Amino acid sequence: MTLREHIRDLVSTRSDNLYSRIYDGVMLFAIAIGIIPLMFREHWTIFWYFDIFSGVCFLLDYLFRWMTADLTSKRPRHPVVAFLTYPFRPMAIIDLLSILPTFNLISNSFKIARVSRLLRLLRVIKVVRYYEPLVIILAVIQRQGRILWTVFSLAIFYIFITALIMFNAEVEINPETGEYLFDSFFDAFYWAACTLTTVGYGDIYPASHVGRVISIISSMVGIAIIALPSGIVTAGYIDELRSRKETKKKQKKPHRGNAPL
Repeated sequence: MTLREHIRDLVSTRSDNLYSRIYDGVMLFAIAIGIIPLMFREHWTIFWYFDIFSGVCFLLDYLFRWMTADLTSKRPRHPVVAFLTYPFRPMAIIDLLSILPTFNLISNSFKIARVSRLLRLLRVIKVVRYYEPLVIILAVIQRQGRILWTVFSLAIFYIFITALIMFNAEVEINPETGEYLFDSFFDAFYWAACTLTTVGYGDIYPASHVGRVISIISSMVGIAIIALPSGIVTAGYIDELRSRKETKKKQKKPHRGNAPL
């Protein structure tokens, strides 16, 4: 194997070798210490070292992935196109933006990184690439995307219908404000979304018997609708784990040559 192929296997999230796992661990550590400063208002000196370490790791990772863009491309016959288009991939843009806060620490001339505190938030998204459970979840969502979109559309439609019914059925006046309990359709939509997800903040609620009956029905149906994507994702997660285990077993089996006559 060439050096670039070794680098490709190192940064690949699908690889199962020891060095790749160590690499993922280092990157997760870099992401973790890179977002720690966001938990404080103070700017301590140790945060500077945290950011430098994270920035160096992110920069090397970005260069490694760019170097092997043709090896991971879906069009291996067009390596030049892979190198030219890599910086415009969504994750590559996130990688680049997450590096900019480090350049702001090194030199104040990087004016674009003045929003470094907000750009550091993008580092959280990078966890998706190195944390295997999240990678599996995204694979499941991508595979079951059509079914999940159908369930999501059903939920939005039900929220809209419930909000419309409640907005016209609940005509009670709030004694504290002198206005309707559901002053606008958005209030009814917000209430319907909270009821469907069984959150129930309690800031907006029906007062009439009709409104309460609607609320009960909405809550019961909401439990069923919310349970649908949970079951789909759980079943897909188990199937994806089983598929990955079978793939790893096939990769570990030695290839037997033809037996001599």
